[in-house]
Parts: sequence; C-alpha cells; structure tokens
Amino acid sequence: MSDKSYLKDLILLRNDPSKVPLIRDRAQKGEMDAQYAMGLIYAEGRGVEIDLAQSHYWLSLAVDQGDRDAELLRNIVGSRMTDAEFVAAKRLRLGPNLSAVRAD
Repeated sequence: MSDKSYLKDLILLRNDPSKVPLIRDRAQKGEMDAQYAMGLIYAEGRGVEIDLAQSHYWLSLAVDQGDRDAELLRNIVGSRMTDAEFVAAKRLRLGPNLSAVRAD
C-alpha cells in the first residue's frame, strides 16, 4: 500500500505549486486518488492555473478505475467546458503522438 499522506496537503493547497509535482507523479503512476486530486487541482486552480481540459483528463483516468466521486466532479467540470476544451481533453486522452482529433 502506498503512502497517500500527500493528499491531506490538498486541503491546504491553494496557491502553493510546490505540492503539484508530487501529486502529478503519483497520478502518472496510476494512483486513482492522485488522479482525482489532479482533476481537482486543475478544476479549482490549486497552485496552478485553472485548466478544465487537464481537469477532465485526470478525472477521466480516475473514473476509468472506478472512482465515482471523480465521475461526479468530471460531470461538473464538463458542464463548464467549451467545445475547444473538450477537444483538448480528448487529445490528452489519445496521447501526445496522435493528431487524429482536430478542433476544426
């Protein structure tokens, strides 16, 4: 079982970007809770600029692992997204080497 004590810092993380790299690293390694946390970080701009496409991306990864709370938050984020942000989120899901999804 991995140490998830970094998640308690999420409550305090408002304008402190120093915690984001640790959480991102855990999220990239597939930790569902960290993926949810990254979605929340980007949705609310906790230590980063608000980025709804990134938020949707990270929340989708958590949803894929069965996180129901992530699904609820993803729906809220999705309701605030523009068409361009949806395209950007889809590109993130497809990966950096795919250019099949175009905004036009």
